[in-house]
Amino acid sequence: MKKIQMVDLKGQYSEIKDIVNPSIQEVIENTAFVNGPKVHEFQKNLETYLDVKHVIPCANGTDALQIAMMGLGLKPGDEVITADFTFAATVEVIALLQLTPVLVDVNADDFNINIEAIKNAITPKTKAIVPVHLFGQCANMEAIMELAKAHNLFVIEDNAQAIGANYTYADGTKVKAGTIGDVGATSFFPSKNLGCYGDGGAIFTNDDDLAHTIRGIVNHGMYERYHHDVVGVNSRLDSIQAAVLDAKLPLLDQYNNRRIEAANKYDAAFNGLENIVTPYRYGDIDNHVFHQYTLQVKGVDRDALVKHLNENDIPCGVYYPIPLHRQKAYVDERYNEADFEVTNQLVKEVISLPMHTELDDEQIHFITTTIISYLNE
Repeated sequence: MKKIQMVDLKGQYSEIKDIVNPSIQEVIENTAFVNGPKVHEFQKNLETYLDVKHVIPCANGTDALQIAMMGLGLKPGDEVITADFTFAATVEVIALLQLTPVLVDVNADDFNINIEAIKNAITPKTKAIVPVHLFGQCANMEAIMELAKAHNLFVIEDNAQAIGANYTYADGTKVKAGTIGDVGATSFFPSKNLGCYGDGGAIFTNDDDLAHTIRGIVNHGMYERYHHDVVGVNSRLDSIQAAVLDAKLPLLDQYNNRRIEAANKYDAAFNGLENIVTPYRYGDIDNHVFHQYTLQVKGVDRDALVKHLNENDIPCGVYYPIPLHRQKAYVDERYNEADFEVTNQLVKEVISLPMHTELDDEQIHFITTTIISYLNE
Protein backbone atom coordinates (compact mmCIF):
# COMPACT_ATOMS: atom_id res chain seq x y z
CA MET A 1 0.00 0.00 0.00
CA LYS A 2 1.32 3.42 -0.89
CA LYS A 3 1.75 5.94 1.90
CA ILE A 4 -1.51 7.60 2.92
CA GLN A 5 -1.59 11.38 2.53
CA MET A 6 -4.14 13.81 3.90
CA VAL A 7 -3.96 15.45 0.48
CA ASP A 8 -1.95 13.74 -2.28
CA LEU A 9 -0.91 16.63 -4.51
CA LYS A 10 2.12 14.75 -5.81
CA GLY A 11 -0.04 11.84 -6.97
CA GLN A 12 -2.46 14.22 -8.64
CA TYR A 13 0.37 16.08 -10.36
CA SER A 14 1.81 12.85 -11.76
CA GLU A 15 -1.45 12.31 -13.65
CA ILE A 16 -1.62 15.80 -15.15
CA LYS A 17 1.99 16.93 -15.55
CA ASP A 18 1.81 16.55 -19.33
CA ILE A 19 -0.94 19.18 -19.29
CA VAL A 20 0.35 21.43 -16.52
CA ASN A 21 4.03 21.63 -17.47
CA PRO A 22 3.53 23.03 -20.98
CA SER A 23 1.02 25.54 -19.64
CA ILE A 24 3.53 26.80 -17.08
CA GLN A 25 6.32 26.80 -19.68
CA GLU A 26 4.20 28.96 -21.96
CA VAL A 27 3.98 31.63 -19.27
CA ILE A 28 7.72 31.49 -18.62
CA GLU A 29 8.50 31.88 -22.31
CA ASN A 30 6.11 34.78 -22.92
CA THR A 31 7.18 36.40 -19.59
CA ALA A 32 3.70 37.83 -18.95
CA PHE A 33 3.87 36.91 -15.28
CA VAL A 34 1.26 39.31 -13.90
CA ASN A 35 -2.16 39.83 -15.49
CA GLY A 36 -1.04 37.97 -18.59
CA PRO A 37 -3.10 36.10 -21.20
CA LYS A 38 -3.35 32.97 -19.02
CA VAL A 39 -5.12 34.94 -16.29
CA HIS A 40 -7.73 36.18 -18.75
CA GLU A 41 -8.17 32.72 -20.29
CA PHE A 42 -8.75 31.16 -16.91
CA GLN A 43 -11.14 33.94 -15.91
CA LYS A 44 -13.27 33.38 -19.01
CA ASN A 45 -13.23 29.61 -18.67
CA LEU A 46 -14.24 29.78 -15.02
CA GLU A 47 -17.07 32.19 -15.87
CA THR A 48 -18.35 29.64 -18.37
CA TYR A 49 -18.00 26.73 -15.94
CA LEU A 50 -19.81 28.56 -13.13
CA ASP A 51 -22.33 30.23 -15.47
CA VAL A 52 -21.62 33.55 -13.79
CA LYS A 53 -21.16 36.91 -15.53
CA HIS A 54 -17.99 38.01 -13.76
CA VAL A 55 -14.99 36.24 -12.26
CA ILE A 56 -12.32 38.55 -10.82
CA PRO A 57 -9.13 36.64 -9.96
CA CYS A 58 -7.10 37.78 -6.96
CA ALA A 59 -4.14 36.73 -4.83
CA ASN A 60 -5.83 34.40 -2.32
CA GLY A 61 -9.12 33.42 -0.77
CA THR A 62 -8.81 35.72 2.23
CA ASP A 63 -8.28 38.69 -0.06
CA ALA A 64 -11.31 37.55 -2.07
CA LEU A 65 -13.54 37.85 1.01
CA GLN A 66 -12.06 41.19 2.03
CA ILE A 67 -12.35 42.68 -1.45
CA ALA A 68 -15.92 41.46 -1.78
CA MET A 69 -16.83 43.35 1.39
CA MET A 70 -14.94 46.43 0.26
CA GLY A 71 -16.77 46.33 -3.05
CA LEU A 72 -20.14 46.33 -1.31
CA GLY A 73 -19.22 49.54 0.50
CA LEU A 74 -19.62 48.19 4.02
CA LYS A 75 -18.64 50.75 6.66
CA PRO A 76 -16.95 50.48 10.08
CA GLY A 77 -19.50 49.41 12.66
CA ASP A 78 -21.75 47.59 10.19
CA GLU A 79 -22.66 44.16 11.53
CA VAL A 80 -21.86 41.06 9.47
CA ILE A 81 -23.34 37.71 10.49
CA THR A 82 -21.35 34.54 9.90
CA ALA A 83 -20.85 31.04 11.27
CA ASP A 84 -18.93 30.34 14.48
CA PHE A 85 -17.73 26.97 13.21
CA THR A 86 -15.34 27.73 10.36
CA PHE A 87 -11.79 28.83 9.58
CA ALA A 88 -10.74 32.19 11.00
CA ALA A 89 -10.29 33.90 7.62
CA THR A 90 -14.06 34.39 7.36
CA VAL A 91 -14.24 36.51 10.51
CA GLU A 92 -10.71 37.90 10.15
CA VAL A 93 -11.57 40.09 7.17
CA ILE A 94 -14.67 41.42 8.88
CA ALA A 95 -12.54 42.60 11.79
CA LEU A 96 -9.79 43.95 9.53
CA LEU A 97 -12.30 46.25 7.85
CA GLN A 98 -13.51 47.43 11.27
CA LEU A 99 -16.89 45.89 10.66
CA THR A 100 -18.57 44.12 13.57
CA PRO A 101 -18.48 40.32 13.40
CA VAL A 102 -21.62 38.60 14.66
CA LEU A 103 -20.96 34.90 15.14
CA VAL A 104 -23.87 32.46 15.24
CA ASP A 105 -24.31 28.73 15.73
CA VAL A 106 -24.49 26.08 13.01
CA ASN A 107 -26.73 23.12 12.23
CA ALA A 108 -26.09 19.88 14.05
CA ASP A 109 -26.37 17.83 10.84
CA ASP A 110 -24.53 19.62 8.02
CA PHE A 111 -22.46 22.05 10.20
CA ASN A 112 -23.55 25.01 8.06
CA ILE A 113 -24.92 28.30 9.40
CA ASN A 114 -28.25 27.96 11.20
CA ILE A 115 -31.14 29.96 9.72
CA GLU A 116 -32.93 30.58 13.03
CA ALA A 117 -29.66 31.78 14.55
CA ILE A 118 -29.29 34.28 11.71
CA LYS A 119 -32.84 35.53 12.28
CA ASN A 120 -32.17 36.02 15.99
CA ALA A 121 -28.95 37.94 15.30
CA ILE A 122 -30.34 40.52 12.87
CA THR A 123 -30.39 44.09 14.22
CA PRO A 124 -30.79 47.51 12.60
CA LYS A 125 -26.97 47.54 12.20
CA THR A 126 -26.86 44.26 10.26
CA LYS A 127 -25.71 44.77 6.68
CA ALA A 128 -24.58 41.36 5.43
CA ILE A 129 -24.63 37.59 5.92
CA VAL A 130 -21.63 35.42 5.10
CA PRO A 131 -22.66 31.76 4.73
CA VAL A 132 -19.75 29.33 4.56
CA HIS A 133 -20.23 26.22 2.40
CA LEU A 134 -18.36 24.15 4.96
CA PHE A 135 -16.33 21.08 4.03
CA GLY A 136 -17.79 21.19 0.49
CA GLN A 137 -21.53 21.23 1.20
CA CYS A 138 -23.74 24.16 0.26
CA ALA A 139 -25.49 26.08 3.01
CA ASN A 140 -29.27 26.58 2.77
CA MET A 141 -28.97 29.39 0.26
CA GLU A 142 -32.66 29.57 -0.68
CA ALA A 143 -33.62 30.37 2.92
CA ILE A 144 -30.66 32.72 3.35
CA MET A 145 -31.54 34.69 0.22
CA GLU A 146 -35.19 35.00 1.31
CA LEU A 147 -34.06 36.29 4.70
CA ALA A 148 -31.60 38.71 3.13
CA LYS A 149 -34.25 40.08 0.79
CA ALA A 150 -36.70 40.59 3.65
CA HIS A 151 -34.13 42.60 5.63
CA ASN A 152 -32.31 44.29 2.73
CA LEU A 153 -29.00 42.55 3.48
CA PHE A 154 -26.06 41.61 1.28
CA VAL A 155 -25.06 37.96 0.96
CA ILE A 156 -21.38 37.11 0.54
CA GLU A 157 -20.76 33.41 -0.09
CA ASP A 158 -17.57 31.95 1.35
CA ASN A 159 -17.06 29.26 -1.27
CA ALA A 160 -13.45 28.40 -0.42
CA GLN A 161 -14.32 24.75 0.26
CA ALA A 162 -17.09 24.07 -2.26
CA ILE A 163 -15.92 25.01 -5.75
CA GLY A 164 -17.92 22.97 -8.25
CA ALA A 165 -20.73 22.02 -5.87
CA ASN A 166 -24.28 22.40 -7.15
CA TYR A 167 -27.04 23.97 -5.07
CA THR A 168 -30.51 22.67 -5.87
CA TYR A 169 -33.51 24.93 -5.28
CA ALA A 170 -36.86 23.56 -4.16
CA ASP A 171 -38.11 23.73 -7.75
CA GLY A 172 -35.21 21.59 -8.99
CA THR A 173 -33.16 24.42 -10.49
CA LYS A 174 -29.41 23.94 -10.03
CA VAL A 175 -26.79 26.64 -9.71
CA LYS A 176 -23.13 26.56 -8.78
CA ALA A 177 -22.11 27.36 -5.22
CA GLY A 178 -20.67 30.85 -4.97
CA THR A 179 -22.91 32.36 -7.65
CA ILE A 180 -26.14 32.75 -5.68
CA GLY A 181 -25.48 35.67 -3.33
CA ASP A 182 -24.56 39.23 -4.24
CA VAL A 183 -20.96 38.09 -4.43
CA GLY A 184 -18.96 34.91 -3.84
CA ALA A 185 -15.35 34.36 -2.84
CA THR A 186 -13.15 31.32 -3.24
CA SER A 187 -9.63 30.11 -2.56
CA PHE A 188 -7.30 28.19 -4.87
CA PHE A 189 -4.94 27.10 -2.09
CA PRO A 190 -3.18 23.92 -3.28
CA SER A 191 -5.27 21.54 -1.14
CA LYS A 192 -8.61 22.88 -2.41
CA ASN A 193 -10.74 20.87 -4.84
CA LEU A 194 -9.45 23.24 -7.53
CA GLY A 195 -6.03 24.23 -6.28
CA CYS A 196 -3.04 26.00 -7.79
CA TYR A 197 0.65 25.55 -6.91
CA GLY A 198 0.86 28.55 -4.63
CA ASP A 199 -1.74 31.06 -3.48
CA GLY A 200 -4.73 32.22 -5.48
CA GLY A 201 -8.35 33.25 -5.18
CA ALA A 202 -11.29 34.70 -7.07
CA ILE A 203 -14.48 36.70 -6.62
CA PHE A 204 -17.73 35.92 -8.47
CA THR A 205 -20.73 38.15 -9.15
CA ASN A 206 -23.54 38.71 -11.63
CA ASP A 207 -23.70 42.42 -10.73
CA ASP A 208 -22.01 44.51 -13.45
CA ASP A 209 -21.46 47.58 -11.25
CA LEU A 210 -20.07 45.55 -8.37
CA ALA A 211 -17.74 43.70 -10.73
CA HIS A 212 -16.43 47.03 -12.06
CA THR A 213 -15.77 48.29 -8.54
CA ILE A 214 -13.99 45.08 -7.53
CA ARG A 215 -11.78 45.10 -10.64
CA GLY A 216 -10.47 48.47 -9.52
CA ILE A 217 -10.01 47.42 -5.90
CA VAL A 218 -7.81 44.41 -6.76
CA ASN A 219 -5.44 46.67 -8.72
CA HIS A 220 -4.68 49.57 -6.36
CA GLY A 221 -8.00 51.22 -7.18
CA MET A 222 -6.96 51.82 -10.79
CA TYR A 223 -9.08 51.51 -13.92
CA GLU A 224 -6.60 53.63 -15.86
CA ARG A 225 -2.90 53.50 -15.05
CA TYR A 226 -1.96 55.97 -12.28
CA HIS A 227 -5.58 57.09 -11.88
CA HIS A 228 -6.76 55.82 -8.47
CA ASP A 229 -10.54 56.13 -8.39
CA VAL A 230 -11.23 53.96 -5.34
CA VAL A 231 -9.22 52.79 -2.33
CA GLY A 232 -7.71 49.53 -3.45
CA VAL A 233 -5.24 46.79 -2.62
CA ASN A 234 -2.62 44.85 -4.54
CA SER A 235 -4.22 41.43 -5.03
CA ARG A 236 -3.68 39.76 -8.37
CA LEU A 237 -3.54 36.13 -9.45
CA ASP A 238 -0.17 35.56 -11.08
CA SER A 239 -0.04 34.02 -14.54
CA ILE A 240 1.71 30.80 -13.52
CA GLN A 241 -1.02 30.02 -11.00
CA ALA A 242 -3.65 30.83 -13.61
CA ALA A 243 -1.93 28.43 -16.01
CA VAL A 244 -2.11 25.63 -13.44
CA LEU A 245 -5.74 26.37 -12.65
CA ASP A 246 -6.77 26.56 -16.30
CA ALA A 247 -5.14 23.18 -16.93
CA LYS A 248 -6.99 21.64 -13.97
CA LEU A 249 -10.41 23.30 -14.46
CA PRO A 250 -11.64 20.81 -17.13
CA LEU A 251 -10.92 18.05 -14.59
CA LEU A 252 -12.78 19.65 -11.68
CA ASP A 253 -15.99 17.65 -12.06
CA GLN A 254 -13.95 14.46 -12.34
CA TYR A 255 -12.00 15.41 -9.22
CA ASN A 256 -15.19 16.14 -7.29
CA ASN A 257 -16.75 12.86 -8.43
CA ARG A 258 -13.69 10.98 -7.16
CA ARG A 259 -14.11 12.64 -3.79
CA ILE A 260 -17.80 11.73 -3.72
CA GLU A 261 -16.93 8.12 -4.60
CA ALA A 262 -14.38 7.98 -1.78
CA ALA A 263 -16.97 9.45 0.62
CA ASN A 264 -19.47 6.76 -0.44
CA LYS A 265 -16.93 4.06 0.41
CA TYR A 266 -16.21 5.63 3.79
CA ASP A 267 -19.96 5.82 4.45
CA ALA A 268 -20.46 2.16 3.57
CA ALA A 269 -17.64 1.02 5.85
CA PHE A 270 -18.96 2.98 8.83
CA ASN A 271 -22.63 2.17 8.25
CA GLY A 272 -24.43 1.07 11.41
CA LEU A 273 -21.68 2.01 13.89
CA GLU A 274 -23.26 3.73 16.88
CA ASN A 275 -20.09 5.66 17.77
CA ILE A 276 -19.72 7.26 14.34
CA VAL A 277 -21.88 9.84 12.57
CA THR A 278 -20.96 10.08 8.89
CA PRO A 279 -21.33 13.37 6.99
CA TYR A 280 -24.93 14.40 6.43
CA ARG A 281 -25.97 15.09 2.85
CA TYR A 282 -29.18 16.70 1.71
CA GLY A 283 -30.57 17.19 -1.76
CA ASP A 284 -28.78 15.84 -4.78
CA ILE A 285 -25.46 14.10 -4.33
CA ASP A 286 -23.49 16.88 -6.05
CA ASN A 287 -24.53 19.36 -3.35
CA HIS A 288 -21.51 18.11 -1.37
CA VAL A 289 -18.08 17.87 -3.03
CA PHE A 290 -16.18 16.73 0.08
CA HIS A 291 -13.33 19.15 0.48
CA GLN A 292 -13.18 17.36 3.81
CA TYR A 293 -14.71 14.06 4.93
CA THR A 294 -15.58 14.85 8.54
CA LEU A 295 -16.92 12.35 11.06
CA GLN A 296 -18.43 12.95 14.45
CA VAL A 297 -17.35 10.42 17.07
CA LYS A 298 -19.76 9.83 19.96
CA GLY A 299 -18.77 8.40 23.33
CA VAL A 300 -15.17 8.19 22.16
CA ASP A 301 -12.09 10.18 23.15
CA ARG A 302 -11.56 12.00 19.86
CA ASP A 303 -8.04 13.10 20.67
CA ALA A 304 -7.05 9.56 21.63
CA LEU A 305 -8.40 8.38 18.28
CA VAL A 306 -6.30 11.03 16.51
CA LYS A 307 -3.23 9.76 18.35
CA HIS A 308 -4.04 6.15 17.41
CA LEU A 309 -4.43 7.04 13.73
CA ASN A 310 -1.16 8.96 13.70
CA GLU A 311 0.60 5.99 15.32
CA ASN A 312 -0.67 3.88 12.41
CA ASP A 313 0.60 6.41 9.83
CA ILE A 314 -2.90 7.62 9.02
CA PRO A 315 -3.02 11.42 8.83
CA CYS A 316 -6.18 13.17 10.01
CA GLY A 317 -7.30 16.65 10.96
CA VAL A 318 -9.48 18.38 13.51
CA TYR A 319 -11.34 21.16 11.73
CA TYR A 320 -11.89 23.04 13.97
CA PRO A 321 -10.69 22.53 17.57
CA ILE A 322 -11.67 25.95 18.97
CA PRO A 323 -14.85 27.92 18.17
CA LEU A 324 -14.25 31.38 16.75
CA HIS A 325 -16.15 33.00 19.62
CA ARG A 326 -13.53 31.57 22.02
CA GLN A 327 -10.51 32.62 19.97
CA LYS A 328 -8.57 35.33 21.78
CA ALA A 329 -8.80 37.72 18.84
CA TYR A 330 -12.61 37.47 18.62
CA VAL A 331 -13.79 37.09 22.22
CA ASP A 332 -16.69 39.49 22.82
CA GLU A 333 -18.89 40.04 25.86
CA ARG A 334 -21.91 40.04 23.53
CA TYR A 335 -21.64 36.27 23.14
CA ASN A 336 -23.51 33.82 25.35
CA GLU A 337 -22.22 30.24 25.50
CA ALA A 338 -25.79 28.96 25.44
CA ASP A 339 -26.12 30.33 21.90
CA PHE A 340 -23.32 28.06 20.62
CA GLU A 341 -24.53 24.68 21.81
CA VAL A 342 -23.89 22.87 18.52
CA THR A 343 -20.50 24.42 17.78
CA ASN A 344 -19.28 23.77 21.32
CA GLN A 345 -20.16 20.10 20.89
CA LEU A 346 -18.72 19.74 17.39
CA VAL A 347 -15.27 20.95 18.37
CA LYS A 348 -15.03 18.00 20.77
CA GLU A 349 -16.23 15.37 18.29
CA VAL A 350 -15.16 16.14 14.73
CA ILE A 351 -12.32 14.37 12.96
CA SER A 352 -11.51 14.67 9.24
CA LEU A 353 -10.08 11.69 7.37
CA PRO A 354 -7.84 11.70 4.29
CA MET A 355 -9.80 13.00 1.31
CA HIS A 356 -8.40 13.65 -2.14
CA THR A 357 -8.58 12.53 -5.74
CA GLU A 358 -5.94 9.78 -5.42
CA LEU A 359 -7.40 7.74 -2.56
CA ASP A 360 -7.64 4.06 -3.50
CA ASP A 361 -9.69 1.17 -2.10
CA GLU A 362 -6.76 -0.36 -0.24
CA GLN A 363 -6.08 2.89 1.60
CA ILE A 364 -9.74 3.45 2.45
CA HIS A 365 -10.00 -0.14 3.73
CA PHE A 366 -6.94 0.33 5.95
CA ILE A 367 -8.20 3.66 7.32
CA THR A 368 -11.70 2.39 8.07
CA THR A 369 -10.67 -0.96 9.56
CA THR A 370 -8.11 0.76 11.78
CA ILE A 371 -10.82 3.06 13.13
CA ILE A 372 -13.38 0.27 13.56
CA SER A 373 -10.85 -1.95 15.35
CA TYR A 374 -10.02 0.88 17.73
CA LEU A 375 -13.70 1.45 18.51
CA ASN A 376 -14.19 -2.27 19.18
CA GLU A 377 -11.30 -2.54 21.64
